[in-house]
Amino acid sequence: MNHPTPLTLAEQLAAAQTWWRDAGVYFIFHDAPRPWLADDAPSAEQALAPAGSAPVSAPPPEPRIGGDSALWPQDLAAFQSWWLQEPSLDFGGMHPRVAPRGRAAASLMVLVPMPEEGDETRLLSGPEGRLVASLTRSMEFDPSEVYVAAALPRRTLLPDWERLRSGGLGEVLLHHIALASPKRVIVLGTRVLPLLGHDPAQAAPGVSQLPIQERQIPMLASYAPERLLESARQRQALWQRWLDWTEGAPA
Repeated sequence: MNHPTPLTLAEQLAAAQTWWRDAGVYFIFHDAPRPWLADDAPSAEQALAPAGSAPVSAPPPEPRIGGDSALWPQDLAAFQSWWLQEPSLDFGGMHPRVAPRGRAAASLMVLVPMPEEGDETRLLSGPEGRLVASLTRSMEFDPSEVYVAAALPRRTLLPDWERLRSGGLGEVLLHHIALASPKRVIVLGTRVLPLLGHDPAQAAPGVSQLPIQERQIPMLASYAPERLLESARQRQALWQRWLDWTEGAPA
């Protein structure tokens, strides 16, 4: 009796396909849809990762500037020291950090974007400082009644103001103003205004009210000192704005 030679697996599959083809069956249909394009497709990073490697996780959020606000100094003298030492306020650069100067509850606070070129131990020690001093004297403020501060601890080349705002520098700055508790604020620098809550999509306000801990502090805004030094027209506009703000009367 002759025994047929067993078919290989490939021959069995070919025979099955031939049988179904001869029967007129060319496709297989299912009632339930099949997700050919899976929602959980691997990301580009996962697709390029070596086999067996751990999945790529999202980077942790950057720490807030100033750290835990519950630990912030609650008096002005302590804040001025903290301003020079807090690691999260060190944005890099070769220039030294410079402390604000003045006393609490001053008649006027002048806020600028950053220390000027050459500042080491005294904020605004050069031409920009002389401009601010001349301006405040013309406004009839005694130098002892003027508190001078900067939004950045050190002079910084091309700071990323939007990243600083989203990172929490504005909250630190508002806390600083609350501790200084001035009667008026002059902001010299339009890049500083978004840190204080101004919508950057809107035109910079000349005169407004700055809400600080249930207070409304009168605020006047203009260009940064270096811009004012370059433009007599802008200096004149600032002075006229001051006269309109105070109705020509001494502060």
